[in-house]
Amino acid sequence: METYDIIVIGSGVGLSVLNVGIQMGMKCALVENTKMGGTCLTRGCIPSKVLVYPSDLIRESQHAKKVGIKFNVENIDWDLIAERMWSQIDESKMMDKGLSTVPNLKVYKGVGEFVGDYEMIVRDTKNGKEIGHFKGERFVIASGARSFIPPIHGIEDVDYITNENFFGDKFPKSPWKSLIIIGGGVIAAEFAHIFSAMGTEVTIVEMLPRLVITEEPEISQLLEKSFSKHMTVLLDEKAIKVYEKKKQKVVLLKNTQTGKEKEIAAEEILIAAGRRSNADLLKVENTGVETDERDWIKSNEYLETSKKNIWCIGDANGLYQFRHKANYEAEICTNNIFGPEDQKRSVEYSAVPWAIFTYPQIGHVGMTQAEAIEKGHEIYVAIKNYSTIAKGFAMGYETGEEDDGFVKLIVDKSYRILGAHVIGPHAALLVQPFVYLMNSGFTCSLPELREEKDIPNVQRACPEAGSFMPIYHSMVIHPSLNEVTGWAIGNLKPINIKMSHHEHHS
Repeated sequence: METYDIIVIGSGVGLSVLNVGIQMGMKCALVENTKMGGTCLTRGCIPSKVLVYPSDLIRESQHAKKVGIKFNVENIDWDLIAERMWSQIDESKMMDKGLSTVPNLKVYKGVGEFVGDYEMIVRDTKNGKEIGHFKGERFVIASGARSFIPPIHGIEDVDYITNENFFGDKFPKSPWKSLIIIGGGVIAAEFAHIFSAMGTEVTIVEMLPRLVITEEPEISQLLEKSFSKHMTVLLDEKAIKVYEKKKQKVVLLKNTQTGKEKEIAAEEILIAAGRRSNADLLKVENTGVETDERDWIKSNEYLETSKKNIWCIGDANGLYQFRHKANYEAEICTNNIFGPEDQKRSVEYSAVPWAIFTYPQIGHVGMTQAEAIEKGHEIYVAIKNYSTIAKGFAMGYETGEEDDGFVKLIVDKSYRILGAHVIGPHAALLVQPFVYLMNSGFTCSLPELREEKDIPNVQRACPEAGSFMPIYHSMVIHPSLNEVTGWAIGNLKPINIKMSHHEHHS
């Protein structure tokens, strides 16, 4: 039986770790059951953004009438859009070819399954035939996640779309005439934007009382109002049954508040109701790796699992399922696997940013107001709308109108930034400076001179570490959208600040 120095499961972010092992001359193995490149390249963030941008342009052309310009979208060249999308996904083929020529690497194309301590077999994804049986000194589980399919009666008898098969054999030759999206999170919001802009009659079904539940309630509300102009938004509705009738797919809904039932129908159904772990496919329990109550693989602050010499990174640990977070973990994991034991690094998740590339765009970093209060922080909150700055008005945003985006800041009483949230044009760009600020000031000494271990964000040495004071002391380009975030601190209002007796009388 072959024994490898390091085995990586998953060809997405796992390749970053694997490359170091290859460069060190280790005997390496890679296990992958789909296209090379993982979710981000082949069925996630990269190809979806090729579809999002044309949709953004359509919505922007419609918004332009607010500033005195009327555009007509004469033609949507879906074939060209699809061609550009596939050009990105097909980079997987070049990766596949390149990996096959690496001398100290064995690639197993199939589903890995642990059968004992540090022991794995790989089965062909098509016929289940065993194509590999080996052991490893070290394993890195970077196996990603897959679509969660809710327990809807009849769902397995109806052909449906997920993000996996959409970027595969179910990709439509033209936008569907009508589409029901089950789910109201990130993937659902982006697909709803794409297809509604392309002319599809979209109905989005969410069993919770609001869309994008990870965001601030005000952001969910603005997104719902924006969506409702272009599609049907059904909240508090649970899909309980699906069936086909006259070339239509029918979904029976039950209201979670009233219990009332109704039916809706469309040409196609997209399931975007969340993600689930792949730990069950890997049978990680056979090698002593523990999972949590939702079957995500448990990993500690060093990205180690419960089994020595087995690490877990990326979506597989269920924490913040974004490629940039996975890249961050891969860097730390690489250090902890190949570096000295006394120089291990720990992960820090307090400033994980993300964006939802829907319309309007959403940017997020850190805690929401509710999370900050729940964690015991005394906080100030500021909200500033696009319409209140010159550039925002120039772009057609006016006070009181439903599309008037905003920034919301949450800071504690020492002015440390706990969270920043933006909805509106360029939200992903506007939230990014807050990520830098929240990660600033780990230490006052130069990085190459410090010998201490990683300092948690809350224990930094510099007085202004992680605070908004650098914004307060900085000039902001005028007139630019930077003013909506830079000037937001002028709107800070106490939420649950407990004033001391001295402060009360000062």
